[in-house]
Amino acid sequence: MAVVSPSQVQRFLSGLDFPSSREELIDYAVEEGADEDVIDTLSMIPDDLYHSPEEVGQAIEEIQESPEEE
Repeated sequence: MAVVSPSQVQRFLSGLDFPSSREELIDYAVEEGADEDVIDTLSMIPDDLYHSPEEVGQAIEEIQESPEEE
């Protein structure tokens, strides 16, 4: 499983109304045809309410920076 960049995820969230929950982000991305890596990345961000695409991007950057747990 690969964590994808915020810009890759944003392509599938264009047009989504904010605020949105993680589950709403995932559902919308699926409807927009996102691939498994995008869905997996969204599944890894905290289960919070996101108020903008920038907040989603920040959450993705944080999971990219944190070391993987073994």
